Amino acid sequence: MKGRSGLWLIGGRGSVATTAVCGLAALRAGLSPATGSVSERLDPDPAVFPGWSELVVGGHDISRTPLRKRAEDLAAAGVLPARLPAAVADELEAADREIRPGYDGVDGPARQIDAVERLSSDIAEFRRAHALDRVVVVNVSSTEPPVRPLPEHADPAALDRALAAPGRRVLPPSALAAYAAFSAGCPYVDFTPSPGLRLPAVVELANRRNLPYAGSDGKTGETLLRSALAPMFVARGLHVRSWAGTNLLGGGDGANLALEGRAAGKLAAKSRGLQALLGGKADAPLHIDYVPDLGERKVAWDHVSFEGFLGTRMSLQLTWQGHDSALAAPLVLDLARLVAGAHAAGESGPLGALAFFFKDPVGSDEHRLAEQERDLVAWVRRLAVSR
Repeated sequence: MKGRSGLWLIGGRGSVATTAVCGLAALRAGLSPATGSVSERLDPDPAVFPGWSELVVGGHDISRTPLRKRAEDLAAAGVLPARLPAAVADELEAADREIRPGYDGVDGPARQIDAVERLSSDIAEFRRAHALDRVVVVNVSSTEPPVRPLPEHADPAALDRALAAPGRRVLPPSALAAYAAFSAGCPYVDFTPSPGLRLPAVVELANRRNLPYAGSDGKTGETLLRSALAPMFVARGLHVRSWAGTNLLGGGDGANLALEGRAAGKLAAKSRGLQALLGGKADAPLHIDYVPDLGERKVAWDHVSFEGFLGTRMSLQLTWQGHDSALAAPLVLDLARLVAGAHAAGESGPLGALAFFFKDPVGSDEHRLAEQERDLVAWVRRLAVSR
């Protein structure tokens, strides 16, 4: 790709962001293969999609913990190779210098429009300082609870008035971050189940500015398995009676989801995906538990009860254990490359072809993994041919 692209991370000092920054530096230096990268496997046209060396990282975060310290903690937890933080220390420090104070919805200016303008200005200044052709904003911050619907969420003019009203908190932080990104003329990706891209008035700003966007809730573990296995039962003609799941999480993600209401959005996204895959015909209880002892690890248990020929009852049980940050980080880098290419090609609106990456895809009703991959491959090839 001619020129360089920015990757602006909302939650730029979190586990996923830190792993992504370390991974990007390792890829550039040839310290690690691109294992887990979907875009690398697709062999994207370098005239359309930026390479690893053409991405510059910055972000917003309310945390002040330096990226180097976060990387050392992740190495101690087994997420990163022990020697990697020292090997990429310069890159971590360079990215850390580009992280600006975030917005948490509690502290900050009396008018939310002032927060929008500050966040938007930070992104615009980053783009100017590094002479970037575009900046892709990716939300990897902590999951928010579902938002109470307000009339302003569906009315752009009313939203603008509410943002300018002192004391109003009409948008949650994720939606305000999306609004700021669109105000800065940047495409936006929501890797979380937070409500940012589900508010019509926020999305309307992207549509008015002809910007692409993608989401929601990155598909990294249990849902990835479900999107591959559920179509197998359907194709084989086996009747799934129930599909129960339990997620055990440690680390910051587990602690955040243990807060009242925080897990609701993620549980709803997982449930919608499974019901779509099975045609809404199965009981599907699911819950998430915080287990601090797990640290950065995640464990998912699934129990599938199904019927075969002549009503014979059978079951499938499976366990998934992994480090969510290591699973998510290469997908964040993939999305930065792919969305930058989409923006350069003049794509706008929801990028349904990127459903492969999400539990609850925007712009697509397709949840079957194989079909999502087919759509993704076709889309990447189409952009390459049409350049």
